[in-house]
Amino acid sequence: MTRSVYVNGDYLPETEARVSIFDRGFLFADGVYEVASVVGGKLLDFHGHTARLQRSLKELELRSPVDMDELLAIHRELIARNAVDEGMVYMQITRGAPGDRDFHFPDPEQVPPTLVMFTQSKQIVASKTAETGIKVISIDDLRWARRDIKTVQLLYASMAKMAAEKAGADDAWMVEDGFVTEGSSNNAYIVKNGKIITRQLGTEILPGITRAAVLKYAAEAQMEIEERAFTVEEAKEADEAFYTSASAFVMPVVSVDGVSLGDGLPGPVSRRLREIYLDEAVKTAI
Repeated sequence: MTRSVYVNGDYLPETEARVSIFDRGFLFADGVYEVASVVGGKLLDFHGHTARLQRSLKELELRSPVDMDELLAIHRELIARNAVDEGMVYMQITRGAPGDRDFHFPDPEQVPPTLVMFTQSKQIVASKTAETGIKVISIDDLRWARRDIKTVQLLYASMAKMAAEKAGADDAWMVEDGFVTEGSSNNAYIVKNGKIITRQLGTEILPGITRAAVLKYAAEAQMEIEERAFTVEEAKEADEAFYTSASAFVMPVVSVDGVSLGDGLPGPVSRRLREIYLDEAVKTAI
């Protein structure tokens, strides 16, 4: 079945979707995006995603072509048109296509922003990977300094995933000044003596929507949490580790740079947090 996608107000077959070659998202990575998970045909943490979207837009002095109520309606229409029961909805807003390449921002009154959206149907709840855990390597964090903005500048994240694959691992945790920042597309955590440790928010990392929800649920479950940076050596000596993201929820990490954590299997804290998150997120899905 050909997917129905959304481009600037129109629902189109994916084979007919077009964006100008002068779009600044294509030429300058001048845009932001969000990915919302779908379970049972409903959106998880949607209001968290729209709040972060609006923050990203503000930081880049970009405007949205639709309000958040309309954005929700478009999400729901795409889910219905593509009969998505489980998977994701991707949305991207760029500064538009001024008609030629120019480093200066175009006048927003003359050049409307570009909004594109599409769905991906895939199984995300029942995960064999979550049952076995993943292996990560550490690499230098060479990204720009405003990682708190969810921009479409994802080349280095792609390079990080390829570096992990070449090393026989599943993902990479990035390191700056000796401390782990985050994963290629996720927030990173270690667990030591029952305490969950994850880097504090700042411009160095993306404020993950799943991160916020998981930490809230962990606190409600009386789990001990410490928000601070940790080193790669601390990660190697941890009892267990995991990462969070919108599409993977809570994903156990069982190896860091070839060093097995604990007994080499997903730990009890990460397993429990995945259960809690999925239970609570599905309850509040819209």
